[in-house]
Amino acid sequence: MRRIQIYDTTLRDGSQGEGVSFSLQDKLLIAQRLDALGCDYIEGGYPLSNDKDAQFFQRIAEEPLEHGRVSAFGMTRRRGVEPRDDVGMRALLDSQAPTITIVGKTSELHVTDVLRVSLEENLAMIGDTVQYLCDESREVIYDAEHFFDGWKLNRDYALRTVLAAAEAGASIVVLCDTNGGSLPEEIAELTRQVVDALPIPVGIHCHNDCDLGVANSLAAVDAGAVQVQGTVNGFGERCGNADLVSVVANLALKKKGYEVLRPDSLPHLTDLSRFVYESANMLLRNHQPFVGKSAFAHKGGMHVHAVNRTAESYEHIRPEWVGNERRVLVSELSGRSNIQALTRKHDLGEDRGLMDKILARVVELENQGYQFEAAQASFDLLVHKCNGRFQSHFERLHYHVNVEADHEGEVVTEATVKLKVGDGIRHEVAEGDGPVNALDAALRKALLDTYPSLESMQLVDYKVRVINSDAGTAACVRVMIESQDEDEVWGTVGVSENVIEASWIALVDSIEYKLIKEQSSRNGASNELSPAATARS
Repeated sequence: MRRIQIYDTTLRDGSQGEGVSFSLQDKLLIAQRLDALGCDYIEGGYPLSNDKDAQFFQRIAEEPLEHGRVSAFGMTRRRGVEPRDDVGMRALLDSQAPTITIVGKTSELHVTDVLRVSLEENLAMIGDTVQYLCDESREVIYDAEHFFDGWKLNRDYALRTVLAAAEAGASIVVLCDTNGGSLPEEIAELTRQVVDALPIPVGIHCHNDCDLGVANSLAAVDAGAVQVQGTVNGFGERCGNADLVSVVANLALKKKGYEVLRPDSLPHLTDLSRFVYESANMLLRNHQPFVGKSAFAHKGGMHVHAVNRTAESYEHIRPEWVGNERRVLVSELSGRSNIQALTRKHDLGEDRGLMDKILARVVELENQGYQFEAAQASFDLLVHKCNGRFQSHFERLHYHVNVEADHEGEVVTEATVKLKVGDGIRHEVAEGDGPVNALDAALRKALLDTYPSLESMQLVDYKVRVINSDAGTAACVRVMIESQDEDEVWGTVGVSENVIEASWIALVDSIEYKLIKEQSSRNGASNELSPAATARS
């Protein structure tokens, strides 16, 4: 088994991605997560660039990592300045990071046209910087920026730059496809040539501008690279970096003869991926390989039928190997197998007639614009209605929403609901921050005396999607509402030409689901409505 070092630069290179920003606390928590998985190197940032990165190194030194080595990132000394007099060198040493990653110019174009120094001065800047930091008892990783473009432009000079770093004491030279424009066969061939030419190990750092960041990283490993640099979820500038989640999963599960992270780390990849998304306040990429919500989601009836018999028929690995889960979706593309899989928890037996009835109703509603993939609670209620088990906890008699603005422009929203609850009539009014919030408040006001468990329920997300945009202002809209209590999260859906009506339908479904769930719990029955696919971890 050949050990492949995993070098994470999410906290520095990843934060350069559009829309990505981490607080100091975010960076510390992500570093701890990476360390727990056995990440070999965790790059904290450039301590000279901002106070937050400088503080990160101070704080991480107070709570040392168990496995990973913290690395500070910086550039070669400035031209005409001795390393000991360079403010950048001093900031790197002051960070107290045991490892320092230095980036230097490899491409003749960048040396002469961007850096605007002589080719010989650039070589001196590389060698002087690496040697100075090594003399200060730091491990130095040398990142050869624009290596592949530079090699194609002037092979001899590119080789001289990485040799300068190696001879000055760098522990490893990392070949960077900085523009992300190389192909796997190019990466493999050039990496192989450098491995043969250098007396020290070689690593790889790929960007994803051709959507080949992961493939290029794997090609370099096969060609002899012993370290892969990248970011969690592929965060990074432009199109991002190589996604370390996919790199690790492929090396551990697909390739033979490679060892990465800790032996028990793979089942935590999905949690790590989602934690980093949440820390960056970004939406999950559902179709992300291995760890995305859709990575093991099955919608076509033929697929579900096959997976129910043999999982590997439509899954390349078992989802639990990377901490993910299988999901069966329901839509107009579904067959009876989808319905059977999703209704197994309802103990409906082998009632083919009922399965066909449910499927027909799903198809009918999806033709109207409904979508149940993210509305498992609405689907569960539909099953109960088709099975004759559904009994509403209240009767909707009337609702009204009024939105008006006063002379100062302040908008006031008021909702009125009239319900029959048991033998009584409840007529309540409530104000809210918008129509849905006002309706929710009025409904709770009318129901809380009878159903106090609604106190623990809250709305956490609200989405509106126009279905037939060609109809202009008369288009149908689909409203998705996500609700939660202390146990789980569930989704409901409503469709109408009127956005208030669509919201009302989804809101009522959400409350009915909560009440049925509570009733099952009180009766001592298993929670047959609990949507495992959306349960909170």
